[in-house]
Amino acid sequence: MSHACAPPAARGLTPVLPVVAVIALVALPVAAGGEGGATPVDAASGVVVLACAIRLLRQRRRPLSRTAAVVLGLPVAGFAVAAVGASEPGAALTGFGRGLQIFVLVPAAVLLLVRDRRDVRLLAWSMVALAMWQGAVGVHQYATGTGASYQGQEIRAVGTFGAADVMGMATVVAFGLVCAVGLALAPESVRQRWWAMGCGLLLLVPLAVSFSRGAWIATVVACGAQLALAGLRRAVTVGAVVAAVTVILVGGFGVGSTLLQERVSSIGQVGDAPDQSVTDRYTMWAAAAGMWRERPLTGVGLKDFPEHRDGHASLALSSGSDIEGAGAAYRKQPLLSPHNMYLLVLSEQGLTGLMALAGSWLALLVLGLRRLVRARGARDPGLDCGLVACGLMVWQLVNFAYSDIGGPSTVLTAVCLGLTAWWALAGYGPAVSQPSEEAVPR
Repeated sequence: MSHACAPPAARGLTPVLPVVAVIALVALPVAAGGEGGATPVDAASGVVVLACAIRLLRQRRRPLSRTAAVVLGLPVAGFAVAAVGASEPGAALTGFGRGLQIFVLVPAAVLLLVRDRRDVRLLAWSMVALAMWQGAVGVHQYATGTGASYQGQEIRAVGTFGAADVMGMATVVAFGLVCAVGLALAPESVRQRWWAMGCGLLLLVPLAVSFSRGAWIATVVACGAQLALAGLRRAVTVGAVVAAVTVILVGGFGVGSTLLQERVSSIGQVGDAPDQSVTDRYTMWAAAAGMWRERPLTGVGLKDFPEHRDGHASLALSSGSDIEGAGAAYRKQPLLSPHNMYLLVLSEQGLTGLMALAGSWLALLVLGLRRLVRARGARDPGLDCGLVACGLMVWQLVNFAYSDIGGPSTVLTAVCLGLTAWWALAGYGPAVSQPSEEAVPR
């Protein structure tokens, strides 16, 4: 049955509602001491995959085209090889399932559940709403001194994620900001532009007081790419507005000005008196590189980085990071990852895994950018969807140089990959204003 002939009830109920539910569940507080295990968000992501499978069976649709299956299925090879070579089969099996969930199954489900541009906008606005909520909680933590500990003060905004996941709120807010920028640059309506611009400007505050250097860098690069892809005139206008607001917030009202300046300056302090977090990060990076040199093709095995860390890390590595504030008592959190997704994959999966995983991401980015350029030339009314999808992909690729997967916000990474996959792989011509629900990715 075609979309035009479908009954009103069938058209009105979008199949991406389970994905919206996943995004909404990220707003729930993280249970203290529950880090590292399955969360309600993970369970909801399983429901998304199940809902997609049921929908495909009911409609008797082909699950994925050949191109989509190859691009999204590439990471499976690297995960499988690394799991076979792991020293702990149980942990490797868990890591294999986690990799499939985040990089294969959930993105494929989102790709297949999204029908048209309205669904993409719904998911983008859901991201913005989640970011506004987490950002509001984070700003309250900063203003009242109830956040995570930072330089002896409990002022670091972490939202509902707690002190053990200081990147959680920063990731969510950055996703919302990138979505808002994409929706504002090529809006479907004037109202969409003003709402998106307002939300984007407000989200700058919680992003700043998250004190997350990696999130700052990735957001600047992603939003800069969106501005460049939208056109020079829009880039200059929006850039001037953002610069003015930043000057007012930081210079005029003094929103964390001293601490922010110190945090920004610490980004380049590698050899000249770096803080301990920078020292730990670069020490872990060197350890990951050493593991790769030891086994360049297959790596040390899935989930085996902690087992090999001490044999490759220098004495400069501390015993762990300090966790305190936001309702958590002081404790040491062990350093079990290099906080660099590329080096983590390289050390555990070798060149085989890195080429498979990064190749999948690069293919999504290239295909997405190609379609975005064509859409801009054809004045496609769905250009905002392309800016959102490509912006999220650029943000993730840059941020992976400073972080890896972990925590409830990780499922949002899978949702973002699914949105990018829909834009890059769905077989909709850029000149078509409203695609059919029954269109199949090619």
